[in-house]
Amino acid sequence: MDKSSYAGSPADKRLRRILDSNVGLCREDAIWALDYIRKKVADGAPAMQGLPQPRLMKNYQSFAEAAMSLLLSQRSGPMEAERLRKMLREALHGLIPD
Repeated sequence: MDKSSYAGSPADKRLRRILDSNVGLCREDAIWALDYIRKKVADGAPAMQGLPQPRLMKNYQSFAEAAMSLLLSQRSGPMEAERLRKMLREALHGLIPD
């Protein structure tokens, strides 16, 4: 994904960059993404209200796993970054276009 494909609002651009496997993932970006999700849920984002309960549970599970991973893991390599990206992608389901 090249930089020109980061279309949309500044938040959308940052989320797409965070989820891009070709770009390094830092702890601060992962924390920012989790905070973005937290704010959207707290604000009652319409995109989340239309999701069925099993999907919401999957979003929550992935959100919690990503948060715990950041708290507990001292590892920070490419495999860990991809695992964290996968969790963030699942947690963001419905909040950003595929």
